[in-house]
Amino acid sequence: MPEYSDHLHTLIDWLREVIVSRLKIRFNQADAINIEAPGLHGEDSRITAFIATHNPSFEELLLFVLSLTPHIQPDFFSRIIAEFLPDGGDFPEFGGVRGVNHRGLLPTGETAQFVIGGDDLEKRLDVQRLLGPEHWFSKEHILWLEAVPEGEPMMSGRLTLNPELVEELTLGTASRPRFSMDFPAEYIETGMAWSDLVLPATTLHQIREIEHWITHNDTLLHDWGMNKRVKPGYRALFYGPPGTGKTLTATLLGKQTGKEVFRIDLSRIISKYIGETEKNLSRLFDKADSKNWILFFDEADALFGKRTDIRDAHDKYANQETAYLLQRIESHNGLVILASNRRGNLDEAFSRRFQSIIHFPMPKADDRHALWLNTLPEQMPIDDGIDWRAVAARYELSGAGILNIVHYCAIESLANPEHPLDNKRLEKAIMREFIKEGKVV
Repeated sequence: MPEYSDHLHTLIDWLREVIVSRLKIRFNQADAINIEAPGLHGEDSRITAFIATHNPSFEELLLFVLSLTPHIQPDFFSRIIAEFLPDGGDFPEFGGVRGVNHRGLLPTGETAQFVIGGDDLEKRLDVQRLLGPEHWFSKEHILWLEAVPEGEPMMSGRLTLNPELVEELTLGTASRPRFSMDFPAEYIETGMAWSDLVLPATTLHQIREIEHWITHNDTLLHDWGMNKRVKPGYRALFYGPPGTGKTLTATLLGKQTGKEVFRIDLSRIISKYIGETEKNLSRLFDKADSKNWILFFDEADALFGKRTDIRDAHDKYANQETAYLLQRIESHNGLVILASNRRGNLDEAFSRRFQSIIHFPMPKADDRHALWLNTLPEQMPIDDGIDWRAVAARYELSGAGILNIVHYCAIESLANPEHPLDNKRLEKAIMREFIKEGKVV
């Protein structure tokens, strides 16, 4: 049995002892709780690592285990209460709520107050402080109270433990977040290498600057003490026509530095309902905090565009969304990359906050020639009459456009292996791409 399983059993048994003791006091069967926090040992356990990192107090550990237990034993609280109320009945002092699908009792802030404080008002208020925004539970997005309907006691909110932490503590690892309404971003990766990326030397030099930040930021902030003077994160703007390598560069930065890259789906973030866009952004950044990810906002113009003069309520709230976004991007401790087709589309208030603004231009003729040669598969039969340098000079295409054309030609070649790619078929494929892009042929 994995060591973390043994530790989970130990913590749940300890929680049961504490709750039973509290209930005995409530039903006049005991006078006090005389139970110490369990001692856990083992270097490889996720639980011991968590405890060693945060060094929780008795109350903090109890609150943490209280939130974790329903994920392991769904009927844990119901069975304990049934021991003291064998004939059933309501027990509002204990708190707790029923879930939509979950059939057992889910602990609330009131449950924590009862278990930790009983009738002691000061201890009950201490529990409220533990669940406040200034506690490390909240600041590190570990444990929080679910929001309650207006007018209901705040502590009646369900205790919520970070789902990723639940996975780590129960399974030993946390899976990559899936695309959803709560996480409107998709993981992206590439099989390409830096050698496949054809960009001007000035652009490549600026990209290397970002790579240097990723490599040396921790040393700069902590060993050199610059955390007092500079913000922890890094913000970069990639701008240029579609297909010029902005997304590929972001994925290559992640591949080179061992960071996961998530592309943000702005259509899932922007909402017509007042306040919803901020909520969507908040969920995204809360999830990404301290994850060491690269956040890539593609086609950022849709959300990061110029702020408008206030002419109506819609303009007012659009500006509020922009202001909130500025604040979250500046406070985020990781790398945020915004991609735009044109730099002029972005508000100057954003531009001042970027450490890097990098232009991805349409490739010149020599770069297009290199892209053609890099992209063509060796297995594809090609007529010797094609002058690739002349093709590159004649047709202005992006890297993505060239890839689309080669992809089409390769499929045609596989379907008709007896006909090698010649000038006529290549020109047909190029015209097809121009029409698709809406260019005048």
